[in-house]
Amino acid sequence: MSDSFKIDAHVHVFTSDIPLIDNPRHAPKYSFTHEQLIATLDQNGVDRAVIAAASPWGDYNDYILAALRAHPKRLRGTAIFRRPMERFELEAMGRDGFVGVRLPFIGLPALPDITTFDYRSLFRRLADLDWHVHPHVDGEDLPKILPTLEASGVKIVVDHLGRPDPKSGINSEGFKALLRSIDKGRTWVKVSGGYRLGPEAKTYARELLRVAGPDRLVWASDCPFVGHEGQFPYQATIDWLVDAIPDAAARAKVFGATARDLYFNGA
Repeated sequence: MSDSFKIDAHVHVFTSDIPLIDNPRHAPKYSFTHEQLIATLDQNGVDRAVIAAASPWGDYNDYILAALRAHPKRLRGTAIFRRPMERFELEAMGRDGFVGVRLPFIGLPALPDITTFDYRSLFRRLADLDWHVHPHVDGEDLPKILPTLEASGVKIVVDHLGRPDPKSGINSEGFKALLRSIDKGRTWVKVSGGYRLGPEAKTYARELLRVAGPDRLVWASDCPFVGHEGQFPYQATIDWLVDAIPDAAARAKVFGATARDLYFNGA
């Protein structure tokens, strides 16, 4: 497999009229439809994508569902839940292409207690269905939640290179906890959001590759760059990975092969 096969493991789709939660972190006043997403993928030679549920829209997963139904071979998605979910509900969502749950904890005054029964039962159901949990937290919060997620048996996918503390970088406690979690065998990391993390982002990517190898890393664009619209052409995220990971064989896995196994069951 070569760089020509690509799966974008972190994108967003939405319309301007989707209801926003109270006091959202971002409040886009434009639409980025699933049709626009597919056109963007086609224009940049990307085969498939994984839609990450985003905190501004809370548990309104309806538009992601519409996108998955419109493009079942090319898209997978994660959801946000704000209530306990029964297995039959998750099974129905899985048939439509949902493969994971995002925990929208970043920016909250305090982390929710994920040791409660509601969370533990959700994680068990996700593990039974071979879904993953996608924690949306700052890097310094990873040590607070990874042990509980690891103990649950669910797969874990951490975005944006783990968002290390910019002062300590790869030596931060959060990044060290992420590496330990990868070593335990059920954690993957998205090589994404470099534009949000500054010039050290390539250092983070290379350290993850050195320690974890390409079988635990997936590439993602973070399109349409909410909060940074118009600042980064999509192609720049592809070029960024080419520069960050010079080894062609490793890069091919990060661009597509690992994500195909993780999100599309190898198909």
